[in-house]
Amino acid sequence: MKRNYVFVLLLLLLVSSAIMARRAVSPDGRLTVELKNGHYVVSFQRQRVLEFSAADGEAIKGKPHRITADYTMLAGKRRHCLNEGNEYRCGSLVLRVYNDGIAFRTESLPSQKDEQTAYRIPDGTRRWMMPWTEAYEGFYPLTTSSKDGRWSYPALLEPTDGVFALITEANIEYGQSASCLYNEGELFRVVSESNTLQHSPWRVVIIGTLADVVQSTLVTDVSEPCKLEDTDWIQPGVVSWIYWAYNHGSNDYQIICRYVDMAVSLHLPYVLIDAEWDEMKDGKTIEDAVAYAKQKGIRPLIWYNSSVGWVHGAPGPKFRLNKPEDREREFAWCEQLGVAGVKIDFFSGDNQMNTEYCIDLLECAARHHLLVNFHGATVPRGWQRTYPNLLTTEGVYGAEWYNNVPTFTDRAARHNATLPFTRNVIGPMDYTPCTFSDSQHPHITTNAHELALTVLYESGLQHLADRPESYLSQPVEVRRFLSNLPCVWDETRLVSGYPGESAVIARRNGTTWYVAGINGTDSLQTLQTPLDFIPAGETLLFADGTPWAITHPQALPKTITCKPRGGFVLVVNQSSPSRP
Repeated sequence: MKRNYVFVLLLLLLVSSAIMARRAVSPDGRLTVELKNGHYVVSFQRQRVLEFSAADGEAIKGKPHRITADYTMLAGKRRHCLNEGNEYRCGSLVLRVYNDGIAFRTESLPSQKDEQTAYRIPDGTRRWMMPWTEAYEGFYPLTTSSKDGRWSYPALLEPTDGVFALITEANIEYGQSASCLYNEGELFRVVSESNTLQHSPWRVVIIGTLADVVQSTLVTDVSEPCKLEDTDWIQPGVVSWIYWAYNHGSNDYQIICRYVDMAVSLHLPYVLIDAEWDEMKDGKTIEDAVAYAKQKGIRPLIWYNSSVGWVHGAPGPKFRLNKPEDREREFAWCEQLGVAGVKIDFFSGDNQMNTEYCIDLLECAARHHLLVNFHGATVPRGWQRTYPNLLTTEGVYGAEWYNNVPTFTDRAARHNATLPFTRNVIGPMDYTPCTFSDSQHPHITTNAHELALTVLYESGLQHLADRPESYLSQPVEVRRFLSNLPCVWDETRLVSGYPGESAVIARRNGTTWYVAGINGTDSLQTLQTPLDFIPAGETLLFADGTPWAITHPQALPKTITCKPRGGFVLVVNQSSPSRP
């Protein structure tokens, strides 16, 4: 009898071990992945979140290998990034299960062959997805089903109440193209133009609560470490930008000087000289403009047309970066002239030609100590870790569109309250926030809403696009806020919110916390602000008023009421007061 008992116990242990061997688990045990009927099923706290197919669909076998990501970023959600995951081998599939999501890629991939990756998103699942566009400039409307078509990254899902999954990809290398999603009904296939490497990029799904998603650094965690030996010259900062207010480039020397002077008045480190500087009027040249900025202590950035997308009828300068020898000569000239960085615009999508071109641009710019802003370009996929001179990327339907179409006016507030949970999760976002006046089409968000965007949106180069007189006519507290605005964060926390309705995010720089919130609706809304994690300090609140309500609360507020399409910024400083 005793012998039978021991035999049954051993059998149970072997069965249990076999079951566990087919189950991938995150280090904290919250996330699991199992192979069921040829598909991988991902669960969060025992709730089914997502189903995907990849590679050969082989079972999860063997013990996991612990993966640790521990690195420092020069810009982003936090300086010190730390994450752990368990890596499993499933035939040709490498699967990593982190505490905040999964990442997988296919290895031993035959050249030019599809990797057979697909996600199943059942009808009825709440989703925020953008139809694919070359420049990733569109809305993320809330729906519960999707027509057959092509979709951009990232895609945010709420498979069950309070549990979210954000689908994207990371670590595009030389020899690879980016991918997108094509769906037929509930099946969303990962499709890329080509892949000449023997492995695919990392397919990434960030999973958990909304806070888990917003605060995740998984995109950079799985990307290649920094390839630059010297990074001391890379300095994030706020930029005065010329294009928005005039819907025109920078061929007017006098206007350039006004934006340089604005940067001086607001203590901003940079000015961006935009398109058409190669056609300067009144006998002036780009050398004159750069010299004026440097004389005033402002570091100039200058614009280039990538000359692979919009070329005919587009502004210049053109065809200066396409050939390696031309690019090397141009960036050497920039460095010698004293230019701090380049904004490169009008790419033609994210096929292999474009991704390799972007890598070439980043590497050449780094050799000449040039910061980079990719505009009219694809969304970030981890390059900001590998090439930290890439401080921002557009890939967003941003404030520039007030110049182009009237539809942005009525939809901007809801869109603005969706971006912190979608596009900005995966990397820096050059939205060009904080415009108090109007461009070609009016905005109906409040001043406090606009100011909040400078903190709500993470970008290593934060471009202020409004007219100099608009900023310089604001109350002294607003001007001082812009002067002290960081573009580097030690910590980021989601405080409250829901996509399209509201967003409240707290970011810390040193001993100062910046808490920003916006109302994405057309109705009065009280935003929840549980801030017990912030130590007491000197407080300054910018709230909705006529046009401002600027106060010094004695205690941190538990809630803040915002006007329709309104917002707020709360600054809590534990150290010395800001400079006057």
